[in-house]
Amino acid sequence: MTTPPADPHPVTGQDFTSPVPPGTGWPGDPASPRTPRARSGADVVRLAASSRDVATLDARVSVCRACPRLVDWREDVARQGRRASFADQPYWGRPGPGFGDPAPRLLVVGLAPAANGTNRTGRMFTGDRSGDWIYAALHRAGYADVPWSRHAGDGQLLRGARIVAAVRCAPPANKPTGPERATCAPWLDRDVQLALPTLRVVLALGAIAFDACLGAARRTGWAVPRPAPRFGHGVQVPLVAPDGRVIPLLASYHVSQQNTFTGRLTEQMLDDVLARAQALAPPGPLEPPSGAVLAE
Repeated sequence: MTTPPADPHPVTGQDFTSPVPPGTGWPGDPASPRTPRARSGADVVRLAASSRDVATLDARVSVCRACPRLVDWREDVARQGRRASFADQPYWGRPGPGFGDPAPRLLVVGLAPAANGTNRTGRMFTGDRSGDWIYAALHRAGYADVPWSRHAGDGQLLRGARIVAAVRCAPPANKPTGPERATCAPWLDRDVQLALPTLRVVLALGAIAFDACLGAARRTGWAVPRPAPRFGHGVQVPLVAPDGRVIPLLASYHVSQQNTFTGRLTEQMLDDVLARAQALAPPGPLEPPSGAVLAE
């Protein structure tokens, strides 16, 4: 059997094949070769619900294979669909695990990884123009150590904030199907449950993320206003958590180039929403959860 070609990681210089096998040294890889892999929707439900902490959840997300179309797409991009400017870099080629503070006050929810962003770097909103926007804004609001996120292992840290996505694999044309969104939903449900002890506010980037957050809230026992809230930039929805606290869901247009290049979303608009999040959930030091254990 021919050995797949390997390329050096832009930060560490270590060679990796694409997609990157779990547990081989990629910076921030939460998984090991023994991490259980979901291969069906039922597996996602079981593995998400039994993830005892954020580290375990991220590890299991990062090796998920439950949606065949998405698995084929992300791996095809990693092997032979790379953007020319990144042709000499290894591609993560796996689902995007969450990134940031494991005990967040602010949970940021996006749509899905980008084919040449997260799917290349292995970190949410990293290595593309959308990431440039959200990390710069998080830095201005005090949540991010630096105003950029270029590669896993580049030193970026989030303090008091965590970033996840409604769908964890890069979808063709950035459009996951309804069944794919439903299959992936239990990962977000568990993210919400694990964040609850420290959570103060949720920020949804785009309509799909907004709907995903409402769905996760309903499934995990939160009270959601009726009639169903409608997405719009700057919308704020009061959600009542199972412990009785009101945790607002804030909405922003997505930081996609389609919105930022056309001026539909400006830096000031994004800063204004994050200022509201900051007032509700001030940035803080990175806090490891009590009783954290190594990921499976």
